[in-house]
Amino acid sequence: MNDEIKNANELPEEEFGILTLTDEEDGTESKFELIETYQADDGSIYYALAPVNEDGSEAEEYVILKVEEEDDGGVSLVTIEDDDEYDRIADIFDDMLFSEIDYDAE
Repeated sequence: MNDEIKNANELPEEEFGILTLTDEEDGTESKFELIETYQADDGSIYYALAPVNEDGSEAEEYVILKVEEEDDGGVSLVTIEDDDEYDRIADIFDDMLFSEIDYDAE
């Protein structure tokens, strides 16, 4: 994911679905499925998003973006610049998304 700010027209509150994000730098739009949300103790909100492939296949990876409020009251999704913050949040999402998989059950 690039370091550019991503805007979403309407961000769902605890509602899972498809978000169309626009890259502010070049105006390209990409669709992502919201697969999980996390609110940290400090009130910061993070989204785990899986890219929606045009052929309908499931994405094998996901991205993590942070919700930031803008001065005009809108919100943007931004990449996490701080490596420690990103690693901490990625570990939390990994636990949330993959902790229930029992690989020995097959």
